[in-house]
Amino acid sequence: MGRVAALTGVTVRTLHHYDEIGLVRPSARTAAGYRAYAAADVERLREVLAYRRLGFGLREIADLVDDPATDAVAHLRRLRGLLLEQRDRAAALVTAIDRELGARAMGIRTTPQEQLQVFGAQLYDVIGSAYPATRRTEPRIAAQVWDALGDARTVLNVGAGTGSYEPPDREVTAVEPSAVMRAQRPAGAAPCVAAAAESLPFPDDSFDAAMAFSTVHHWRDPIAGLREMRRVARRVVVFTYDASEAGWRDRFWLARDYLPEFAALLTDWPSLADLTRAIGGRAEPVLIPWDCADGFFEAYWRRPEAYLDEHVRRAISVWTRVGPQAEQRAVTALRDDLTSGRWSDRNRDLVALDAAELGLRLLVA
Repeated sequence: MGRVAALTGVTVRTLHHYDEIGLVRPSARTAAGYRAYAAADVERLREVLAYRRLGFGLREIADLVDDPATDAVAHLRRLRGLLLEQRDRAAALVTAIDRELGARAMGIRTTPQEQLQVFGAQLYDVIGSAYPATRRTEPRIAAQVWDALGDARTVLNVGAGTGSYEPPDREVTAVEPSAVMRAQRPAGAAPCVAAAAESLPFPDDSFDAAMAFSTVHHWRDPIAGLREMRRVARRVVVFTYDASEAGWRDRFWLARDYLPEFAALLTDWPSLADLTRAIGGRAEPVLIPWDCADGFFEAYWRRPEAYLDEHVRRAISVWTRVGPQAEQRAVTALRDDLTSGRWSDRNRDLVALDAAELGLRLLVA
């Protein structure tokens, strides 16, 4: 244990504490009774220490590292995204400080209001492209979702994330398995339960309606999750994707021309008929406005330059799932085609469209 403590920079006492609370327990003991860490223990310890140094509490860290749906690679990618955001915050603060130092070197004193703006709210404008700022409620899509909820007064939001599409005029209960996402829910957001869609901790017919927005593709068993929603609510509204329509791989230029790996992500995806059958409902198309405020995968269909921004990509799970090599290849090819004008030649018909039909669907039952 002493060697592990020396390598990690934490105290033996800290490692003892992690063992006592069950956060990182060594798998074996030596003949002399000393704790011995196996390779899997070291991997878990690395994740714990990384999340700890990012400011997460021990209870949140336990939820993260015990998540059975997240493997070591997924943890590393998540940590990378969090560290990039932290780096950008620090870089923005350095920029603000340099600007202030430059002004003072020229004998210019900024006003107290300017100082507070630079180091307060305006700092977040500088880093506004980081992933939390790119995933906002798109009012035109929200209106379609909320209209589908009908007269429901109590709503369960499954896979709620940060709560972007939670209706403000209803009594909402959120369900979100990810501690990272729960930690980002704003003050005043609906109460949030840590649970998975496939096993909702509520009795039958507990809610007037259950909704799920752009989350079903993260579930281990989408059909089971949808049936659970139907069990606990009298009405179900789900925003999802149709990968069963003929020619769906060619609908969106980004997947068709630059990221063919997207299709492989949906190889085992249930058909739209299976999804609607699970809730006993119907499907209706959801058009994406050209200036969509919510930065999901298809949102920038008429603004291709946005996909060159790493902050935009980090808010879209597709890029993490296809891996860094596919991502870099796609971004490089897109950048080259935008520079050469090839993208414009291929997609000149998009410029005249105000909204696009790219396979997004609203399931209603």
